[in-house]
Amino acid sequence: MNLRAPSTQHQQSDELAALCKAGGDPLRLNVLRALANDSYGVLELAQIFATGQSGMSHHLKVLAQAELVATRREGNAIFYRRALPDPLRLGGRLHSALLDEADSLSLPDDVQARIAQVQQRRAATSQDFFLRVEEKFRAQQDLIAGLPQYRESLLALLDKLSFDEQASALEVGPGDGEFLPELARRFAHVTALDNSPTMLELARQLCLRKGLDNVTLQLADALSATQEQADCVVLNMVLHHFDDPALALRLLAGHVKAGGSLLVTELCSHDQHWARDACGDLWLGFEQDDLATWARTAGLTPEDSLYVGLRNGFQIQVRHFQRPAGDIHPR
Repeated sequence: MNLRAPSTQHQQSDELAALCKAGGDPLRLNVLRALANDSYGVLELAQIFATGQSGMSHHLKVLAQAELVATRREGNAIFYRRALPDPLRLGGRLHSALLDEADSLSLPDDVQARIAQVQQRRAATSQDFFLRVEEKFRAQQDLIAGLPQYRESLLALLDKLSFDEQASALEVGPGDGEFLPELARRFAHVTALDNSPTMLELARQLCLRKGLDNVTLQLADALSATQEQADCVVLNMVLHHFDDPALALRLLAGHVKAGGSLLVTELCSHDQHWARDACGDLWLGFEQDDLATWARTAGLTPEDSLYVGLRNGFQIQVRHFQRPAGDIHPR
């Protein structure tokens, strides 16, 4: 009688093994902890953890192979951020649990001190960046953090939500409409609200060029002039232009349907005061905890977040807030 050994799904077991291997090293766990609220280049991480560049590159390769980190290229620089766990994929629950455990760790004091040094150097870099391109700032305000710099992170967060094919989206303050094609590909209907006729006309021209026949443009004040609601509401670099961002977030949350999502992309808090005059910013970014507190007050639950470090010294936060199913938000 011949007994055959049970078959093994080597591909799946290899994936789990890679995930376990990636999480089985103290340095890699601390790297994941450091990436919780920021993204870094390999040289920055090598400095933060006082290790050689080649050694850090190896650790990052292991983390990338296990899909625990993702990369973003900015010019010749590559930045690493934490990848979002997908509970529907093999190892997704283990991935999520690993990040939860990593976030319970306290980074050593010397590591925290070197992180502060990296942040200080970024602040100096952003000041130098402005001095070199001051005139361009006045002609093109999004040079601090234009859509190309955070598009991939925002789409990673958006695509993870897996909206129904009949779902709707609403973008508040779409500017020239650069993000509208991405929304139009993912939602049955998209509405864009802006109180600037000039910017709305630029968005209209883009929609015509791209053939976006499922996008509706409205000249309106999103805080008061419309009752429009959607399954997904998007605010890209909008909140820092409101004089009362906490109130604005509460009112804008009213556009989110029950069970829907609010995606907010904003600068993290910074001290580059020249941005007020150069870019018309009323607020110099926001603390992560403040956005979470304002969202909870608005009846939303903070969910996944991604953080993007930029070569010019600024940092972007891409946040997901969700309205509970069955919740009715008073306007």
